[in-house]
Amino acid sequence: MHPSSTQRRRGSAGDERTGLAGRDFLLLLAATVGTFANYAPLLSVAPLWSARGGSGNAGVGAVTGVTMATTVGVQLCMRWLLRRMSLRQVLVTGALLLGLPTFAYPLSTGLGWVLAVSAVRGVGFGMVAVAGSALVAELVPAHARGRAVGWYGVAVGLPQVLFLPLGVWLAEHIGFTPVFVAAGALSVLAAAAIKAQRPGQGTPGGNRGAKADKVPLRPFGRPFTVLITSACALGGVTTFLPLALTGSSAAPVALFLLSGAIVIGRWAAGFYSDRRGTGRLLVPSVLACVAGMGGFGLATASSGDAAVLAAVAGFVYGLGFGALQNDTLVIMFRRAGPHGHGAASTAWNMAYDAGTGIGAAAVGLTSHALGVDGSFTAAAVLILLAAPLALRDARAEHRIAELSPDELQAEAPAHTT
Repeated sequence: MHPSSTQRRRGSAGDERTGLAGRDFLLLLAATVGTFANYAPLLSVAPLWSARGGSGNAGVGAVTGVTMATTVGVQLCMRWLLRRMSLRQVLVTGALLLGLPTFAYPLSTGLGWVLAVSAVRGVGFGMVAVAGSALVAELVPAHARGRAVGWYGVAVGLPQVLFLPLGVWLAEHIGFTPVFVAAGALSVLAAAAIKAQRPGQGTPGGNRGAKADKVPLRPFGRPFTVLITSACALGGVTTFLPLALTGSSAAPVALFLLSGAIVIGRWAAGFYSDRRGTGRLLVPSVLACVAGMGGFGLATASSGDAAVLAAVAGFVYGLGFGALQNDTLVIMFRRAGPHGHGAASTAWNMAYDAGTGIGAAAVGLTSHALGVDGSFTAAAVLILLAAPLALRDARAEHRIAELSPDELQAEAPAHTT
C-alpha cells in the first residue's frame, strides 16, 4: 500500500533524524561495510589458508561450514540475547568477536586451529548480521523500508565486490598475514562506528519485551526455504570456485562480478519494491539463480577456457540472489509486524548463513563423487525445486497489495501468508 501524503510528510520529518539520510543510519552503513570487509574476503581466504596446511576438500569446506554453524547457533539464541542487550550492544559485541580472532589465523595453518578461530568469528558474525539488519527496520520508516534494505544491501555487498576477489589475489601475491590483519582491523573499527550512534538506539520494547516472543515463525517458512536453498549455492561457489578454476584470473573475475551483481540486485529490488510492491521479483530471481549455478557447473566441467562462462554465470546468479535477498527480507519484516523486527531478522539471517555453511560443506563432501561441476549442477536443481514456493509467495504478496487499509489492518494480527 502506498502511504498518504500526510504519512510521507511525517516520514520525511522523521528521516532528518533516523531516516535514510539520518546520522545513525549512515553510521550503521559504515559499520556494515567494516564488518563485511572482514567477513567477505575470508569466505575464500580462510579455506585457502587451510588448504595451504594440507587440508583436503572436506576440510576446506568445513572451514566455511563451521563458521556458518556457529553463526546459526548464536542466532538461535538471539531472542534470549535481545531481551538482555540492545541491538546496538549486540552489534558492537559481534563486531569485536568477528574482528579480534582474525588476528590469530596467521599462527597456524592446521585445520583444528583454523576451525577454532573460524568458530569464534562465526559467533561474532551471527550477532552482527541479525542486529544490523534489524536496526535497518528500526531506523527507517516503513514506507522507505525497501530502499533502506537496498542501501543496507549495498553496504553488505560492496566489501564482497571489492574484497572477495581482491582478498584471494592479495593472499596469493602478497601473503595471507596482511589480509588477516587488515580484515581484523576493519571489523574493530566498525565497532567504534556503532559506539558513535546515539545511546539507546535499537532498544524499543518490541525487541526486548514479551511481544517479541509471541511473533509466530510459521509465516516465514516459504521465504526462509527459498532463501536457504539459494544461499547453499553461494557457500559452494565462494569456497570452491577458486580451487576449481586455478591458474588464471577466472575465479577472481567471476567472484567480482557475482558480488557486484548482488549489490545491483539488492539495490534495484529495494527501489522497485517500494514503488511496485514486494514479491514481484521472487520468481525471476530464483530462475536467475538456477541459470547462474548451471553456468558454474558448465564452467568448472569445461576443459578449455572457462573464464567467460564463469563470469556470465557469476553475474546472472548474483543479480538474482541480490534481488531475492531484498524481497525475502522485506516480506519477513512485514509479516513480523512492528514488534517482530528482531525475529524477522533472525529468521532471514539464519536462512542465509545456514545455507552458506551447508552449501560449502555439501560441495566439499559431494565433490568426491560428483566433482565440483556436478555439485554446482546439483545446487541448481535444488534451487529449482524451491521455485513453486517463490511463486506462492509472489501471489500472496500481490493479493495483500490489493487490500484496502481496513482489510490490511484486519489481516495484520494473523501475519497472513
